[in-house]
Amino acid sequence: MKAISSRHVFTQGKLQEAAIVYNKGIITDIVSAKDIPKNCPHRDYGDLVIMPGLVDTHVHINEPGRTDWEGFNTATKAAAAGGVTTVIDMPLNCIPVTTTLDAVNVKKACLKNQMWVDIGFHGGVIPHNEHQLKGMMKAGINTFKAFMIDSGVDEFPESDTNTLDKAMPILAKGGATLLVHAELDNSCQQPLIHDKASYDEFLNSRPHKWELDAIALIIRLAQKHDCKVHIVHLSSAKALNLIKEAQDKGIKISAETCPHYLILNSESIPNGDGRFKCCPPIRNHRNQMALWQGLEQGIIDFIVSDHSPCTPALKRLEEQNLWDAWGGISSLQFGLSLIWNYLKINNYSIEYLVKWMCENPAKLVGLENQKGQIKKGFQADFVIWNPNKEHTIDKKEILFKNKMSVYEQHKVFGVIEQTILAGVVIYDKNKENNFTHKPNGKYL
Repeated sequence: MKAISSRHVFTQGKLQEAAIVYNKGIITDIVSAKDIPKNCPHRDYGDLVIMPGLVDTHVHINEPGRTDWEGFNTATKAAAAGGVTTVIDMPLNCIPVTTTLDAVNVKKACLKNQMWVDIGFHGGVIPHNEHQLKGMMKAGINTFKAFMIDSGVDEFPESDTNTLDKAMPILAKGGATLLVHAELDNSCQQPLIHDKASYDEFLNSRPHKWELDAIALIIRLAQKHDCKVHIVHLSSAKALNLIKEAQDKGIKISAETCPHYLILNSESIPNGDGRFKCCPPIRNHRNQMALWQGLEQGIIDFIVSDHSPCTPALKRLEEQNLWDAWGGISSLQFGLSLIWNYLKINNYSIEYLVKWMCENPAKLVGLENQKGQIKKGFQADFVIWNPNKEHTIDKKEILFKNKMSVYEQHKVFGVIEQTILAGVVIYDKNKENNFTHKPNGKYL
């Protein structure tokens, strides 16, 4: 049995002075410091915040198959350094893609001695794999990703209405959720490219309408099949009314957004810098402010990284070619600081951070009774951090495999001191090498 305490523990919906007692990786009690059991080893963190470990349900780790892009070891180290104790890996861009039970087992075999945090998998929906879904659900996967547009990799083709009509009744029957990359290109025209370096030209090639059309279609299908659906990486605030109307009608739809849509805006993106390319694209400042309102109103449920790394060459930085650059933002390690920086400057409380980056993502993947809260019976996963300390994000501190990020040299409040997984300190900023002697995460 062990105990940790602070004047700022986030539990029961607020920051308060408290001590957390845990045993064998599970929280057994939350008491005042004076009521810690006798002979129980105890560490007092003073004024540092003790918060639930973050849950990031949208991460592309790419192992096996594209481990020069990322891998379980580097991704989960970066997660731990960012206060993330749980990651759920997307079914692409690994090879094989996670669209069969056999592929799930291939991916699981890669996890040994590489999990610095706990890991789960999303399954995938692609044309003609509907007969695989039941087996994956029996194996414990309860969320399945589909693209309504070209995914960018040949192994994971887009799902048309016919494909979704076959998959959604199976998912609905199994209580699973369909995650949707919601863009729909009905133009049937190749865009005319005048300047491959122009961010505005790239942005205009993926208009709001693509997201609106896709979300309108998925709402109709969700209603038709009574299937839970979740919009990943929502970029267009113009879709908020559509989502809200569907939620008010009782249609089972939720949504997430990402730090890059909330922190960056198109007005400040330099031309030709492929690090900023992602799909759907980063839109303007007005749209960004409306996404924050969507979070406040509960239309958008939470914030996740959509960590989608690649090798530097694929970003086409020297050619300044946004059209051929791989689309994806690497941010797994920095989400807490990036979002907290905005919240602090705009006088939001830590309550929002916990709701949007711990509690609500855990609900998506059925972990709401184990993760995302400091509560008796929950896993002892904590991030211990200083909300008032400022630092500059530096390339030297990046732990994910390819050391490039759009957030280099961003000044942010929020410095993570320690991350604890199931009662074990897995990351310590002030210790040499920062990490425990071996990875002790588990497959969820």
